[in-house]
Amino acid sequence: MNKIFTALLLCGLATTITNAQKKTEVPGIPTTQPYGKIDIADLELKACDFEKDANAMVLFDKGDTYYDDQFNIMMERHKRIKIFNDNGKNEANIRIEYISGNHYEYITGIEAETINLVNGKIEITKLDKKVLYNETIDKSRSAYVFSFPNVKPGSVIEYRYKWTTQSFSNVPDWYFQSKIPTRYSELDTSIPDLLYFREQSHVIDPYLLNKESTESKSVGTGTDVVSYSLLEKKRALANIHSMPDEPYMTSATDNMQSLFFQLTYIKPINGFTRSFSDTWAKVGAILADDEDFGAQLKRKLANEEAIITKAKAMKTNKEKMTYVFKEVQSAMKWDGVDRWYTNDGTVKAWEKKTGNSAEINLILYHLLNKTGVEAYPMVVSTREHGKVNPAYTFLYQFNRAVVYIPVDSTLHYILDATGKYNSYNEIPDNLLNSTGLYIDKENKRFNTVFLDKSTPSQQVILINADINPDGKMAGKAEMTAYSYNRINGIKRYKTDGEQKYIDYLRNNDNAIKIASLKLENMETDTLPLSQSMDFKMDLTGSDGTYIYFIPSVFAPLRTNPFLAENRMSDIDFGYRDNFSLVGNYKIPDGYKADALPKNIILQMPDQSITFRRIVGEQNGSIVVRYLMDHKKSIYFKEDYGQIHEFYKKMHEAINEQVVLKKS
Repeated sequence: MNKIFTALLLCGLATTITNAQKKTEVPGIPTTQPYGKIDIADLELKACDFEKDANAMVLFDKGDTYYDDQFNIMMERHKRIKIFNDNGKNEANIRIEYISGNHYEYITGIEAETINLVNGKIEITKLDKKVLYNETIDKSRSAYVFSFPNVKPGSVIEYRYKWTTQSFSNVPDWYFQSKIPTRYSELDTSIPDLLYFREQSHVIDPYLLNKESTESKSVGTGTDVVSYSLLEKKRALANIHSMPDEPYMTSATDNMQSLFFQLTYIKPINGFTRSFSDTWAKVGAILADDEDFGAQLKRKLANEEAIITKAKAMKTNKEKMTYVFKEVQSAMKWDGVDRWYTNDGTVKAWEKKTGNSAEINLILYHLLNKTGVEAYPMVVSTREHGKVNPAYTFLYQFNRAVVYIPVDSTLHYILDATGKYNSYNEIPDNLLNSTGLYIDKENKRFNTVFLDKSTPSQQVILINADINPDGKMAGKAEMTAYSYNRINGIKRYKTDGEQKYIDYLRNNDNAIKIASLKLENMETDTLPLSQSMDFKMDLTGSDGTYIYFIPSVFAPLRTNPFLAENRMSDIDFGYRDNFSLVGNYKIPDGYKADALPKNIILQMPDQSITFRRIVGEQNGSIVVRYLMDHKKSIYFKEDYGQIHEFYKKMHEAINEQVVLKKS
């Protein structure tokens, strides 16, 4: 009988949920228009009213989400973009990605056209379907790719399509905001109250349109009548600024104004409510049984015995872990693709010595497991992909597999062999401040772990230099870098080469010449990176009577990353940072200190960042000390005013000069 009711319900929903796109009316605000119809004013538009320097603008972006007669979720999307100049023409290159594996999602009905105003008349150039390319990304994902024809400054481009998923729970996310400004963005949803979705709103601006209505529905006849309500919501924002790339921001998707949906329970027609909210344990169990994840964990690799035998002969698990990690890290080449699942599988990837992130790190897990090290595969999300929301149990929040090794309640390792400069004893910094899910398939344990770094990454700089009467400085600098400062220094040196690394050290200041650069401990993960160099520096502005110099030579914070007056994204430094600089500058004979920077202490209002400067004259030398300490790594955009003011004062202090005068 329940099947009969369900069939009747689905038929009824087919006649009530499906809704055609209609023009939205908001008095005084340009909103949406039917496909192919456009106002001359939009074709004549020269610039975005609320973001004057924009190269292009979304005129409108509208999505209608509803269920079809098979209880699949549909979304009809219509997007229109204005191109202002040549720099905005890149917006005419469209890529629509979707999960194509097992026909989980699919795209139909793609239409696209370019609209130009030629001699006062509207000219429309339609997309030739022959140039519409369906790209296979891997076994799970695909993308439709196309470029609009006849695009030039002043063009308006528009496209529409229908997105469908076979899942009744996979309501698509909606982003009101994008990399270019948006004049109007609207999402309409029609969902029966038999399904309850928890909404996660990342909307800051006030809604221009926020309407909700319900309509009582019933289906069936006689004693087989089923009653339900259809919940319809219309939400829209207007004049949404673009999301810029800002220093120390995480993924743009973490910060864009958006709506997310998660199914939490189903109300069956017999009146009993069933919880549908996934748990991380359920997600972990899915991974454990997945052909492209859990089924790969025990697959034998060609000639694996040599590595396993050598590792087993080692005395401690730490030695085994370090050895196996370095073997996989040096043997495998990452193809640049981040996935939580394998594409070719671990066996084939090992044979080719190339693979995606899941293949490389599941190989690492397999070999560690064979040596007797307690290790578990883990799925994580990179900084570029976005932070994992622990309350939103959705597998596709993750995009990389790594290896999790617990030691005790205070220590665990996260191993990622995709990065050639990653260290076994440091969590890769692009995974920090997010959540990982580890999979213990044997014991059916699937738990989340927050990935962070509590101790600061230190950097110490020691400078000893002589100042000559001719306005030149010569001396020696020694730098000691720990943790992420060590890793980043080695990566930069080996990737860019010595000359570019020297340019980086001197902040591209042509007045500084560096010689005899020497780096030590690059191959020993447990030791800090030691750097020493001889340097010479022309002290510009010196005139025979006065000598001017900034004593914070080689300080890592000479440039202020927070110059913008406003900020649209949260600040995520990734990890705590701590640096100190001690300088000893010998005053030339016949000169004395004329003006010295004052000793100061700067602190954020919550004391989360502290900066100290100590300057004095001692035994014929100017002695300086700079100290900076971050006690936390994440700041919300609402706190930006304080960060902006603090960094302004700190950089003024770092760049303040010492003045010497001839006696």
